[in-house]
Amino acid sequence: MNTSEAKRILETALICAQQPLLVRDMRVLFEEEIGVDTLKSILLELQQDWSFKGVELVGVATGWRFQSRPEMREYLDRLTPEKPPKYTRAVLETLAIIAYRQPATRGDMEDIRGVTINSLILKQLEDRGWVEVIGHRDSVGRPALFATTKQFLDDLGIESLAQLPELGPLQDQVLEQLERFDDIKPSHETQAELPINDLVENQTIQVILEN
Repeated sequence: MNTSEAKRILETALICAQQPLLVRDMRVLFEEEIGVDTLKSILLELQQDWSFKGVELVGVATGWRFQSRPEMREYLDRLTPEKPPKYTRAVLETLAIIAYRQPATRGDMEDIRGVTINSLILKQLEDRGWVEVIGHRDSVGRPALFATTKQFLDDLGIESLAQLPELGPLQDQVLEQLERFDDIKPSHETQAELPINDLVENQTIQVILEN
């Protein structure tokens, strides 16, 4: 099979897939006759092919997927004018603390925020699939340790935590800036969920969700 045909097959599979595809899944398309390096090369070619279109090919934590570009959101929102869900400042602050200080206990979060964290906040983040308990700290009471999930990375549109913006120490004044991002606008994607886009603006996290 030549490269052009392989690219055509891979492009079709990525567009039609309901979830991001891992490279090992892509190899199944070709009965593993095409190597990993060749597949990665084809993926880069596909990224270039779609570079001037409203849809882009991106790699996220759980694989590769096509999604709409952030600048298309304004227009796609007109097709679904319902109001997006709202997340409070407390939820966004808690999410930011977990993302940058993980693994973190509820006590750690309360020390940083300076207030008691309602258990419903953590449950909301767990229900959304953004955080999970990965263990317990070896201290009095063995408090649960929270960390972000691959779903969180997928919604951000990144492959690893190393790609998070550098915020420096999570001081109170940094967290206070999150208030401007209480309203969470939906984005659109050609298959599953569009990531949380536009990660950095004046050293803050901008959270944009897809239902």
